[in-house]
Amino acid sequence: MANNDDEFLKNADIQKIAEKGARIYDCLKIKYEPHENGKFLAIDVDSETEYIGKTSAEALMLAREKHPNKVFYVVKIGFDVVETMAKSFIDTCQ
Repeated sequence: MANNDDEFLKNADIQKIAEKGARIYDCLKIKYEPHENGKFLAIDVDSETEYIGKTSAEALMLAREKHPNKVFYVVKIGFDVVETMAKSFIDTCQ
């Protein structure tokens, strides 16, 4: 499984997925904020389908059940990228 994940990432245009995913989320955030803040969305940037979970792993699991061979844009609802990355860094260091 790890080899398949590595292969998907090698073939994916991560920059394109990140840019398109951010634009899609910008349009969707009114649908989720503030009542879903703290949950995670995995977004298929091709179909613009979103999958919500309590954790990023749960959102990705739901997305991969439908599309096992895709790379998804994942965002923490109600947080910007810097806040999410800073929180991840703090959690990892403690």
